[in-house]
Amino acid sequence: MGLSQIKQRIAAAEAAAGRAPGSVCLIAVSKVQPAERVEAVLREGHRLFGENYVQEAAGKWPAWRTEFPGVAVHMIGPLQTNKAKLAVELFEAIHTMDRPSLATKLANLAQARGASPELFIQVNTGSEPQKAGVLPGDLDGFVKDVRALDLPVRGLMCIPPDAEPPESHFAMLAGMAARNGLDGLSMGMSGDFEAAIAAGATHVRVGSAIFGARDYSAR
Repeated sequence: MGLSQIKQRIAAAEAAAGRAPGSVCLIAVSKVQPAERVEAVLREGHRLFGENYVQEAAGKWPAWRTEFPGVAVHMIGPLQTNKAKLAVELFEAIHTMDRPSLATKLANLAQARGASPELFIQVNTGSEPQKAGVLPGDLDGFVKDVRALDLPVRGLMCIPPDAEPPESHFAMLAGMAARNGLDGLSMGMSGDFEAAIAAGATHVRVGSAIFGARDYSAR
């Protein structure tokens, strides 16, 4: 489909939802994509990207940041605590804070560095046992604990269950964010970002619809 078509669809979804133009940030998910595809999107002028793997991001983005000023890269995959130090140096935002041990590690790093990436708390809205994220019933307490660590919590993130319509999960996340005074909503991917925008998404994560299908065997 390509970057321009996705941006057109985002603009149309913003208008349909009565939202201001440009109120939704497009995170182009570049994980496991060939360098030539990512560079093509960079040359089109896009500057916000998402990565799932710390080591992969470390291997490619420093050089691209030099060549393409203004790039921002967000961590959108599970973050192991032992990779948190590298992550806070690589990413402008982390969308997958999901447990007390990671929050404590990030707080310690922020104190030592005097700075922190923006943080989103991942919520397991479907309470799926195989999926990361804070359970809905635990979220309010987790937000309170994270704020007590002086971490910059921007908002919430979710990945709805594959087998369920996403709209109810988007609405749940929006309600939890509003209840906790958070204005960031990282939700919506290639197949459902328009529904996410209708529910209030501030960040949508779109990969294959921009870059094409991924070939994981090439990793």
